[in-house]
Amino acid sequence: MTAISGGILAVFFLLEIAAIIAFGYYGYHITSIAAVKVILAVALPLAAAILWGVFLSPKASLPIFSFPVRTALKFVVFVLASASLYAIGKKGLGLSYLIVSFLIVAAVFILKLHEV
Repeated sequence: MTAISGGILAVFFLLEIAAIIAFGYYGYHITSIAAVKVILAVALPLAAAILWGVFLSPKASLPIFSFPVRTALKFVVFVLASASLYAIGKKGLGLSYLIVSFLIVAAVFILKLHEV
């Protein structure tokens, strides 16, 4: 693996972590009821992490999708994270996240890094 490939995969991993953080931030800011804020801030990222681990991770416990399909579904998760940031008023951050995730996922497909 080249340094560029390693760098792209590192950014891909950071996008995964950022998606979890975005879901938690969205869950906290979507409502004004304190108890619901805390519940959503924990439940949304936890659900995303569980679904990611079960279906989308390279060592998924239920690998029902091929690696290219999993990579495409990961992009869907990135789009949802971007939309959640956009929905709570972080429009620039959401758009930036969307652009970076698109470029990184495109690089993963072009360089066939989903086969790594």
